[in-house]
Amino acid sequence: MSHGPRVTITYCTQCRWLLRAAWMAQELLSTFEEEIAEVALVPTHGGVFRIDVDGTAVWNRKRDGGFPDAAELKQRVRDVIAPDRDLGHADRTTTDRTTTDDAPAGSEPGR
Repeated sequence: MSHGPRVTITYCTQCRWLLRAAWMAQELLSTFEEEIAEVALVPTHGGVFRIDVDGTAVWNRKRDGGFPDAAELKQRVRDVIAPDRDLGHADRTTTDRTTTDDAPAGSEPGR
């Protein structure tokens, strides 16, 4: 049994956000399997979607404007529970990635 932090995902049942909350719980449990003690899903009403780590709000839909993507959520949780941990690909933004698709418009790869 782990003795790490408790993550609480509070979601609106009227808005049908259970699947979103469960998916985010799965993402966090998969990424922080050694650090997190538990993830609780807490149903409520009124358009609430909030993610807390030991009572500290890391995401609030109303405050933060919508829903986090998985990478941003993992970064925010990491910053609270394991600030020195490298998240690998989740720490890189799309502007940090370089692909062959980054060629200027109108140019062809290899030319």
